[in-house]
Amino acid sequence: MTRNEFESIEQYMLSCMQDSAHDKNHVYRVLYAAVDIAAQEEECIDEDVLLAACLLHDIGREKQAADPSLCHAEVGGEMAYQYLLSQRWNVPKAAHVRVCIALHRYRGGNPPESLEAKILFDADKLDASGALGIARTLIYEGQVTEPLYILDEKGCILTDGVGGEEPSSFFQEYNYKLQKVYDVLYTNRAKEIAAIRRETAVRFYTGLFGEITQNHHAGIMGIVKMLGE
Repeated sequence: MTRNEFESIEQYMLSCMQDSAHDKNHVYRVLYAAVDIAAQEEECIDEDVLLAACLLHDIGREKQAADPSLCHAEVGGEMAYQYLLSQRWNVPKAAHVRVCIALHRYRGGNPPESLEAKILFDADKLDASGALGIARTLIYEGQVTEPLYILDEKGCILTDGVGGEEPSSFFQEYNYKLQKVYDVLYTNRAKEIAAIRRETAVRFYTGLFGEITQNHHAGIMGIVKMLGE
């Protein structure tokens, strides 16, 4: 891939990115992580496919935001395919990019098969790990007006139950996804990076959980004492 080709794909990506939790900086972090992972692999990698797939992997986000029934990975894969064909890429290579993008989603049911698809998957999951993953989740929760936490009838923080029509919280999303991304990675390099980041995420989660729990319990007991109940 020439620099001009790279910059053309980059400009198309930039025209599609509107989501602050999945913005251009997220794309660049995924790209840089993928380059790092690829450098440690011994197998031959189609660098054109990898670079294009990384740059374009989230271009379907805006369409999913407008219509939640859509999957941004599938929509983005097709958008990338059509765009690359318009740039005179051959069909097999453009189709490979489409598949890589379509299979990069954590909640997807089909695992990535090619090395390029596995690297994109891992690079994207690394951006959901550690402090970065927590920060991005909090941004997203704010965007969709979901709460930091939800209490049960006993005043305890709910930590599971994501899904369905009910709103979910940061703590539920952490336990549903963030704490599990470390166990779904494919490449050794991604696992190395994730292991370091995991400790940071656990400390933050544990600390936040403890602070909120202490605040609620102390406050409730204090009110009971003040009201003489």
